[in-house]
Amino acid sequence: MPTTTRRPVWAGRNYSLLTAAAVVTNLGSHGALVAAAFAVLETGGDGGDVGLVAAARTLPLVLFLLIGGAVADRLPRHHVMVAANALNCLSQAAFAALVLTGEPLLWQMMLLAALGGTGQAFFGPAAEGMLMSSVDGEQAGRAFAVFRMAMQGAALGGAALGGAMVAAIGPGWVLAADAAAFALAGALRAFLDVGHIAPRTPGGGMLADLREGWREFAGRPWLWAIVLQFSIANAVVAAAEAVYGPLIARDHLGGAGPWGLALALFGAGTVAGALLMTRWKPRRLLLAGTLCVFPLALPAAALAVPVPIGVLFVVMFVAGATVEVFGVSWMTALHQEIPEDKLSRVSAYDWFGSVALSPLATAGAGPAEEAFGRTTALWGCAGLVVLVTAGALCVPDVRNLRRRTTSVAQGGVGHASADTERPVGGLG
Repeated sequence: MPTTTRRPVWAGRNYSLLTAAAVVTNLGSHGALVAAAFAVLETGGDGGDVGLVAAARTLPLVLFLLIGGAVADRLPRHHVMVAANALNCLSQAAFAALVLTGEPLLWQMMLLAALGGTGQAFFGPAAEGMLMSSVDGEQAGRAFAVFRMAMQGAALGGAALGGAMVAAIGPGWVLAADAAAFALAGALRAFLDVGHIAPRTPGGGMLADLREGWREFAGRPWLWAIVLQFSIANAVVAAAEAVYGPLIARDHLGGAGPWGLALALFGAGTVAGALLMTRWKPRRLLLAGTLCVFPLALPAAALAVPVPIGVLFVVMFVAGATVEVFGVSWMTALHQEIPEDKLSRVSAYDWFGSVALSPLATAGAGPAEEAFGRTTALWGCAGLVVLVTAGALCVPDVRNLRRRTTSVAQGGVGHASADTERPVGGLG
């Protein structure tokens, strides 16, 4: 008699669709990160130009994130996600066409990168709110760990494959593959079910929604302390990896292939970290997670030396594994502490703070290299990660927030997920 494999209770229909779509987009987008940097370099650009394109993508992400969060808490989140995927698909397809048909101008690459960042500003808060509403409180940590393991596994493959494809056939085809990935992921997300989410009341308008989200954000010291920490950490890591990394790879490590493999090893580390978090459930969520952010300084330090490529591979793996412990812990903390109807707005403030300085850091990476030298700039990146992480640990709520088995709902009562509200012969 044939046996049927049942999915875990928490792996319902929405959850499964979200995971599949995340795998598809991560395969494409992590290869595209490598491709975009080398597309700029192949047109004769330098580190400053790479930084400008990276900044052009991040700036609209910062400008539109808060609006994106408010929109995602008002409209069906899957509609917002699909529209954002469509914009990303079109912008990457145009970028690919420019690269494949001739030498794109810097302003054209910056404009298309900015359109991609705009799509991400609306997609991110909607996606995070949708994911968190698709699992229940007791199994949230394991569900998030498995989701992130699948997502990071795809990032691993995407970065390695992207680097190899850039070296073999050029960056244009990698960008085209990313456009196709966005199209497929958008199609999957169109089938998400938001029937379990209560209709949003009109309220007092967009500004009132933003103020309400701000009160949720500002009233939780653990939340704003971690976001402040990552506003600086993410900025300097972005500068190190998006600007200095490709330059170091070109000058010392053998080019796009080895650099893509190094990014893939970071992804492999995150898979290992997520696998660990399917088993480990630290009681003090954010204490364990924040302690594991310190090794995020290692890649910038390794590039500063620069170490041999084999050592860089090990460093990237360790950094990926440890920072993923933070990633799962952070998602679990947001899920258990933030009411469902405010998830996207709070996520938007989280994202906004976390990426607000990245455009300045990536745009300023070239001038910083000219002023201080590439090695000094990279050591500065590593030192800032250590400093801000130590600062976050000085906040008592970061050290003391404990894991619970129920999440906070509208009105403060633990809520059920989409999948626990319907028969699970099937899924979410």
